[in-house]
Amino acid sequence: MICLLTIHPQYITDQKGKKISVVIPIDEYERIVEELEDLEDIELYDESKADGEAPIPMEDAFKMIEASKKRK
Repeated sequence: MICLLTIHPQYITDQKGKKISVVIPIDEYERIVEELEDLEDIELYDESKADGEAPIPMEDAFKMIEASKKRK
């Protein structure tokens, strides 16, 4: 999956004209965050496949997640 994001940055510069910050529209920021989350999911999936462990049934995984939430 190739996703090309169009980004319209505005640069904030110091008195010498050196770029020191970037401002982007909120919708572009949210799309970037969404893409990063998707990439993180793919990375975690790849890691789980590479470890060679047996898969956990989904119902058991949900129980483990809920138990983890309750401990926090």
